[in-house]
Amino acid sequence: MSGGTAERMLDHPVVLRVAGDEHAAFYRPRPDTGVAGGATAGVAVEAYRWGALTAGAAVRTASMLLLLPFLLINLAIWLRPRPPGRFDLLALLCRVLAGTITAAFVLSMIGVSLDLVGWQCVPYEWCRDGRPYLSWLTALPMGPRLALLSLVPLLGLHLVWRIGARSARAFEGFDHPPPHRDTAAREKLTTPGFWDDVRTPAWLRQIHVAIGVGTLDVSLLAGLSQPEGSAARLLLVPAAGLLACCAVLLCLPVPTSGARVRRVLLPLRAATAGVTLLSLGYAAHAGDGSLVAGQLPGYEGSVGGLKTVQGVLLVLLAAVTAVRSRGVSAGERPFLGGLGTPIVAAASVTIAGAFAAALVFRVADQLDRGYFPGPVRPNPPGVAPLDPPVAYWWAALAGLATLVILAGAASITYLLTGRRRRRLAEHVVAQDYRDVPPAAAPRLNAVRKAIARSRVTEELGPMLIAFFVIASLGLVAIAFDAIGLGPAQLVTRLTAQPTKSALFTTYITDAGVWIISLLVIGFIILAYRSYRSAQTRRTVAALFDLGDFWPRTVHPFAPPCYAARAVPELAKRVSALAATGKVIISGHSHGSVLAAATILQLPPEVLPRVALLTHGSPLGRIYVRLYPAYLGQQVLCELGERLHWRWRNLWRDTDPVGGPIFARHRGTGNTCGVTEAEAVDIRLRDPRSVTIDPTDTVPPPLERHWPYHTQTGYQKSIRELAEQIE
Repeated sequence: MSGGTAERMLDHPVVLRVAGDEHAAFYRPRPDTGVAGGATAGVAVEAYRWGALTAGAAVRTASMLLLLPFLLINLAIWLRPRPPGRFDLLALLCRVLAGTITAAFVLSMIGVSLDLVGWQCVPYEWCRDGRPYLSWLTALPMGPRLALLSLVPLLGLHLVWRIGARSARAFEGFDHPPPHRDTAAREKLTTPGFWDDVRTPAWLRQIHVAIGVGTLDVSLLAGLSQPEGSAARLLLVPAAGLLACCAVLLCLPVPTSGARVRRVLLPLRAATAGVTLLSLGYAAHAGDGSLVAGQLPGYEGSVGGLKTVQGVLLVLLAAVTAVRSRGVSAGERPFLGGLGTPIVAAASVTIAGAFAAALVFRVADQLDRGYFPGPVRPNPPGVAPLDPPVAYWWAALAGLATLVILAGAASITYLLTGRRRRRLAEHVVAQDYRDVPPAAAPRLNAVRKAIARSRVTEELGPMLIAFFVIASLGLVAIAFDAIGLGPAQLVTRLTAQPTKSALFTTYITDAGVWIISLLVIGFIILAYRSYRSAQTRRTVAALFDLGDFWPRTVHPFAPPCYAARAVPELAKRVSALAATGKVIISGHSHGSVLAAATILQLPPEVLPRVALLTHGSPLGRIYVRLYPAYLGQQVLCELGERLHWRWRNLWRDTDPVGGPIFARHRGTGNTCGVTEAEAVDIRLRDPRSVTIDPTDTVPPPLERHWPYHTQTGYQKSIRELAEQIE
């Protein structure tokens, strides 16, 4: 199993689909065209290709980049250090934080349509002059104008919902048993229905739609309640109540009964529609009133308050995660002391803020014809006062600081760990290549560098911790916006030369705005490249394999979980093949993770006919530390016991992704407590030699992460596993 093409996996130019469809399928070499490359005599080779679930559709792959904040916040909960108990505070905090990300997305759309266009630009002749697509809006009073422009956030909310719903069609067709009533049992990979990616997203989807629509209602009514709008202020009560109700629902466990889901969601859907119709109806019948200069009333406070809430939630996530990490055994110590959840959550919030700030600033820059106002550069006479919220200036400054410190931490970490990584590489080379002639010295040096570079994966800790600290501080700094202080105003009050300091701060902030805008533009270009290039789609999809592997239990707008189809499909196919003979599941790279998840879902009567061969596997090197609650050492030991240790894992020192499964190769002893576990990991020397064979013209290549199936160790493992199966 692998995410590559079937031809590449089978090492055969002509393949035939024997099961599945265009999204995911099983392939074999076409009859009478030869055997698969590296096939063992008497063994039928079959490849499972799931890559089309993540890279097959260009629109789906490109949309993943746009849904990146939603994907990351959904991924964060799966990095928890320990399995959840009856009350899972981490899941509660992640779901509330996910709700704020949906609100932030809608607020960015409100900032473009209602604030910049409807409130700030259209009333000023200089801004709308020569723009017929905007000037016609002057015929509408302010209330109807804002009501009409409210369709933009609603369409944006519908778009992200539609992308996920459209992509999910490729994953349909597999019925899952009802979820277990016990939360702790429901969160185990061995539980039937674990990979159900339908019920929970359906529950969360209506809540997040209500959050987005409620955010729009509150912003619209707050803008029309100034200075005279008693009816608007009265309607703010049910709109705010809708958001409060959604916050409460996010804190409740997902109902396991369909009847209970309907009893809650039907009234919520009716309340959402009712409040929205009342808000839009009031705005459509409202007049101009008294225009308040500047931003849409209440908008800046909403953005700043939301950013502050996100900062507080991140700090709470870090605190709760640190407490949950206590008592974890040394052999199962999670990555970064268990801070993976708040770190990825911080990345989600930071990227969502960058997307929002880049969108608002770029639209403002376009509307004011290139003039870029700032806190110490007031608008000249006649220029439209287009000014995004101060919170986005803080976000830009925090984004710039995060990038600088992150780059510095990465460089320092790389340099400080270089000596240790080189010593390890020297030890491996001295062990594998003895009595090498002097002519092979350049080749030995290349091998040392490859081994040293492959160990960079384990050195990301300090860089990610620095990212989390800076991202959290950046969000907390936005609290200054609540008292009306932007970066330049704060520096003005704290320095002896306020004019120069404020001007310097403004330039720094401007640089941050442009840098995050360029990064967002880079994402858009990558999305376009993914749309046009199949190779780029596969590269992007390989990165996203880590994120959309897990079910959507936090954010419903995240890309669908492809394992929700792949794991049940593999379990069904393996069960059918095991009924007629022996089955050896061979998983490369992320395919080894799918293979492990499949075996944990197989019925007990099938397991005696199954063995497992993993190669280039990130299970022991990455997954056991990133996801200790789900794929920790205890789960891997259980996996071995299920197979009665009919399991071999091939790995190389030069592989930057794969590694040993069990800890004996990391110097901490056998964590499973059985001697059979010591036979699982098999290290392959790479390259096979540093000297040139007499029959060749160049030395053997460095194979690193691919291929493994051409090695003699692979064929030997296949034969041994086949002999062990009953």
